[in-house]
Amino acid sequence: MAERITVPLWRAAHGRTGDKGNRSNISVIAWHPQLYPLIVEQIDADVVSQQFAHRRPTHVARHLLPNLHAMNFVLDDVLDGGVNDALNLDSHGKALSFLLLDLPLAVPTDLLSLLRGPDQ
Repeated sequence: MAERITVPLWRAAHGRTGDKGNRSNISVIAWHPQLYPLIVEQIDADVVSQQFAHRRPTHVARHLLPNLHAMNFVLDDVLDGGVNDALNLDSHGKALSFLLLDLPLAVPTDLLSLLRGPDQ
């Protein structure tokens, strides 16, 4: 097995966030198709649920979009009641993708050249 280096997910993927009511949708899109299988292997609904435990999601679902080298996470009840009810500064949850993209990802050393951002 190849040696692996742990990096933040944002080095392997970018994300977008949307909302509908009290539900947040967070997409994760691999920067390169070869990174997608690693992301699928390591970033699942349980990992995302743990990352957002402080927001107390009642359900987290992952939807794979392999033709796009992407996935979409749907987190229920994480927006403090939704845009019209939330008192927090980010009632749309736009910053939630940054929290998800901070998750650790173990990348084989032979794929490090596909990562974005500064070298470690």
